[in-house]
Amino acid sequence: MEVEVNVVVFFDVDNTLLDNDRVADDLRRHLDADVGEESGRRYWELFEELREQLGYADYLGALQRYRDAHPVDLRILSVSHFLVSYPFANRLFPGSLDAVDHAKELGTAAILSDGDVVFQPRKIHRSGLFDAFDARVLVYIHKEHELDDVEARMPADHYVLVDDKVRILAAVKERWGDRVTTVWPRQGHYALDVAEVAHYPVPDVTIERIGDFVDLHVEGLLAAAQR
Repeated sequence: MEVEVNVVVFFDVDNTLLDNDRVADDLRRHLDADVGEESGRRYWELFEELREQLGYADYLGALQRYRDAHPVDLRILSVSHFLVSYPFANRLFPGSLDAVDHAKELGTAAILSDGDVVFQPRKIHRSGLFDAFDARVLVYIHKEHELDDVEARMPADHYVLVDDKVRILAAVKERWGDRVTTVWPRQGHYALDVAEVAHYPVPDVTIERIGDFVDLHVEGLLAAAQR
């Protein structure tokens, strides 16, 4: 007799479903053209300082820090409009929505992301991902630290986590063990950073792009978690 398994498939957003590297490149070009290359460099310095402190990217926070340091540089106001109005739906990776639809056939599909409290939810809404996941969206400061809350909100017999960061996959695997299958799409600058990747165990499943997720099935995902 076949036993049904309650599966929840979690997807990261940045560089997993959405090409955030291209978003950052677009922002870099906008800063250089509308604010100036020197001011653009200062913004990215503040951005990296803030990411080091917070552990996640905070585009709007870096913008506020720039304004605090340069209160009369009104050119920076155009960056606010650029960010909140950005057409994120145009930056979804090919096959992203097909992957989400396939995940719904396997079980329950949801977003498990981290980031700031304003820009990250805005990105998820404007990209169309909020609707694609039927509002099943979890956004934490550091998701790998909040797995008890994740389980309480979305209990399951087995979890699948799709994420471009091997660091996150390794942390969740260490906590959930065989109850989770880690899936690593090799896309985005984190996934392609050979030195960074070498620090962590190999994920359970590796795919070359998010669109390849449609080739995965429950039996294989459950088996991969045991390896």
